[in-house]
Formats: sequence, structure tokens, C-alpha cells
Amino acid sequence: MELKKLIQQCCEQDLAAQSKVYQLFADRLFAVSLKYSRNYQDAEDNLQDSFLTIFDKIKQYNHKGSFEGWLKRITINTALQTYRSKAPLQIVKEVAENIENEDSALENTVFNIDVLLECVQQLPDQYRLVFNLFVLDDYSHKEIASLLNISVGTSKSNVSRARKILKEKLEIHQKKIL
Repeated sequence: MELKKLIQQCCEQDLAAQSKVYQLFADRLFAVSLKYSRNYQDAEDNLQDSFLTIFDKIKQYNHKGSFEGWLKRITINTALQTYRSKAPLQIVKEVAENIENEDSALENTVFNIDVLLECVQQLPDQYRLVFNLFVLDDYSHKEIASLLNISVGTSKSNVSRARKILKEKLEIHQKKIL
């Protein structure tokens, strides 16, 4: 079935069409949700909340740009909103530090995706959210600052600190398997 027609049917609250959209995109959106969540259960909850929002706002999709991109943006925003509502994010204010990429012994090391995801999920919320937005989803520091109501410098600092923590976690993991 053509995607445009499927979207139109969803606008008309056709449950079969909604089910089809869910089947088509749930796995990809779950992967997005998992990046922004502390654990599997939080990711499942975020995915369900995202689809509720998607079907509630599907009439707002204007067929400009990728439908999947629109879905991902809702999923990311839903995750961010969840963390905003649970407790205020403890965003670390900008601290002058070197945010250049450091050479690392891990640079050419290949890690299992599950190990990487686990390390990212263990980051403090503020670092995980900023890291994912910047590194994994290509948001600019300016966009992140706007989304999270922080300064551009704080966004940069949080990415730098997240990278440092991830490097330390991966080095520990590397030592364990050697």
C-alpha cells in the first residue's frame, strides 16, 4: 500500500492503517527510543507514548520531508519530554575545558553494539540526551541548546564529558575481555 494513502487512512483514524504504520516503523523507532532511554522498559514506554502522539498529530504531517524523519523527531521529543517531566535535568553548566577529540587507544577497536548501547544508557541523563542528539542524530549544538533550554557551550561541554565517560567505560570493558 502506498505510504501517502496509509497516512491519509491514519488521519481518518483507521485502526488497520495505524496498525500497519506501527508494524512498518516500530522497530526503527524502538532503536531511536532505546538510545534515549535508561533501559529497555523505558524505551518500550517511550515507543508507545510516541505512537500515541504520532496518531494524535498525524494530520499535521504535511508530506514535506521524510515521514520516517517526522516519526523519529516525535520519538526523540517524546523521550526528552519524559525526562523533563520526571525530574529537572541536571544539566552541567559550561566549564572551560578542551573539547577537542583526543587520540585514544580505543580509536580502532570494534565493540559489540550491545556493549556500546549499554555504556550510552549508563550515562547520566543530561549527558546521554545531549550526546545522542549531537553524535547520533546530527542535531547542532544550537538546536540542542534550544531543545533543552541550555547554552551552546553547555551542550558542547556535555558532549565532551559524555565522550570522556564513554571512553573510560569502554576502556574498562576492554580490560575485562583481555
